[in-house]
Amino acid sequence: MNKIDHNAIKFNQVSLTIVTVLAFLATAPWLVGVLALVLAASTAWPQWGLFRLLYQRVALPLGLLRANLHEDEQAPHRFSQGVGAAFLGFSWIALQADAVVLGWVLDLLVAVLAMVNVVFDFCAGCFVYYQLRRAGLIKQQA
Repeated sequence: MNKIDHNAIKFNQVSLTIVTVLAFLATAPWLVGVLALVLAASTAWPQWGLFRLLYQRVALPLGLLRANLHEDEQAPHRFSQGVGAAFLGFSWIALQADAVVLGWVLDLLVAVLAMVNVVFDFCAGCFVYYQLRRAGLIKQQA
C-alpha cells in the first residue's frame, strides 16, 4: 500500500462537482466534454491531472489545505475517476445527440456521487472496483 493524500482526492471531487454543476447551470455541453477529457487524461496519467496540479501547486502552497496522508490503494481511486470520465463522456454524447435530459442527468449524477464521496467518505466507484475485484474480474495489484 501507498500513502494517498485524501485531501487531494476531496479537492478533486469538489472541483469536479463545481465544474459539472456549472456546466449544467450554464447549459454548456462543451464543458462536460472538456471535463470528460480532463478526467480521462488524469486517469491515464495521474501525475498530469489538472485538479491534482491545482491542488499541489495552488492549494497546498497557499496553505488553503494540508496533506492528509493515509495508507491506501491508488487503483480504486483511479478506477473511480475513469468511471467518472466515462459517465461524462456519455453525458457529452447524449447532449450532442439531443438526448438533453439523459445528458444532464449523467452530468449531475457525477456531481452527486462526487459530493457523496466528500461528505460521507463513500466512493461509489471504489465500491464497484472492490466488488469487481472480489468477483475476480480485477486482479489485486502486488
